[in-house]
Parts: sequence; structure tokens; C-alpha cells
Amino acid sequence: MGARGHGFLYERCVQPCLVELLGSTLFVFIGCLSVIEHRPDTGPLQPALAHGLTLGLIIATLGNISGGHFNPAVSLAATLIGGLDLMMLLPYWASQLCGGLIGAALAKAVSPEERFWNASGAAFVTVQEPGQLTGAVVTEVMLTALLALAVCMGAINESTQGPLAPFSIGYSVTVGILAGSAVSGACMNPARAFGPAVVANRWDFHWVYWLGPLLGSLLVGALTRFFIGDKKTRLILKGQ
Repeated sequence: MGARGHGFLYERCVQPCLVELLGSTLFVFIGCLSVIEHRPDTGPLQPALAHGLTLGLIIATLGNISGGHFNPAVSLAATLIGGLDLMMLLPYWASQLCGGLIGAALAKAVSPEERFWNASGAAFVTVQEPGQLTGAVVTEVMLTALLALAVCMGAINESTQGPLAPFSIGYSVTVGILAGSAVSGACMNPARAFGPAVVANRWDFHWVYWLGPLLGSLLVGALTRFFIGDKKTRLILKGQ
């Protein structure tokens, strides 16, 4: 394989995954810090703004390289509507989960130990008993559906995409946290749940934060296919 072939492989496969790793690290690091350093008198506003603004900023700066997913559920929805090559789905997921782990570990490293453990390491611990499961799963499905819809229709589908998509996507995360944090924790992102769960070793009902977001992305993928059919979608890897 010549230099041109190596360059093609790097731009189409390696570079997007590295960007997903970097973006996921930054997102989870800042998100975890906002929870660990959260002041109770601000309610969910502090983590909602931190997560949403960070995501919008990272998508605006890095999105043209990888598509700016930083979320396994978003990558699944993008794949379902033709915005991401199926062969790249697992590499994207691996990059995002590794980024979530690194971001959570960095948040622990820079946080006072007492605050870290008082916040359960920014892991999702809202669901404490089986009676909360139905509400938590439904909430995660609906909030992730809103996020995935903002991505699919605002950034991937060529007939509806617009220049404000990064900030609309970030805004959907802010709205989701403000609305659903008391019910499920408003995760919407398995990578955001995975990293802190590993670092803090908090696994109670962790599956909720995989099942809900992935179902939400499946729902949006199906609905988007139904509404736009075979209309052109933008493959989001660089050069496509």
C-alpha cells in the first residue's frame, strides 16, 4: 500500500476514531467535574449547562472530522440512517468508551477525594430501587430520542441540516438534564455512564443507561427512515 493508501486509511478510519476519543474524553471530563463540584443550591442547572455547552462546542470544533458523535447511541442512530458506515460503528464505540473512561479518570485525579466520593464519582445513581426502573428507562429513551433527532435531522439529513446544528444538539442535552435528571439522571450517553461506573465502581442498574439510550436511537433511526425514506444523507467521515 502506497503513501496515498495510507493517507486514505488514516483520514477515513484512524483520524475519526482519534477525534471521537478526544471529544469523548473532554465531554466526560467536564461533565463529571460539573457533577463533582455541583452546588446543591443551583439544582440541575450547573451540570445541564456544562454538559450541553461542552457538547455543542466540541461538535462545532471537531464535528467536520468525525461527525462529532461522542456517544454510542448517536453513532447507532447515524448508522441506521446511513450517516456512518457500518464498519465504523464498533471502532467508534470503542473510541467513545475509552474516552469516557479517560475523562472520568482525569476528573477523579483533579478532584478532592471527599467531593469525588460524595458525588459517587459522577456515576449515575439516581435509580435506587426496582420501582424506579420503568420511569428511568422510558425517560432515557425519550431524552435520547430528542438528542438523536437533533443529530439526524440537524446534522446528517441533507434536506434539513443547518449551521446551528452543534448548538441545537448541545441544547437538547441541556433540556434533557433539566427535565429528566430527577427521574433517571438524564444520561443519554452510554460512554458518559460507563467511564464513571468503572472509576467509581458503581454498577447498580447500570444497564438502564445502555438500554434506554440505545432504544431511543433505534426509535429515531426507524422514524427518520420512515419520514425521509431514501433521501440523501451526509456520510460524516472526512472526505465522504
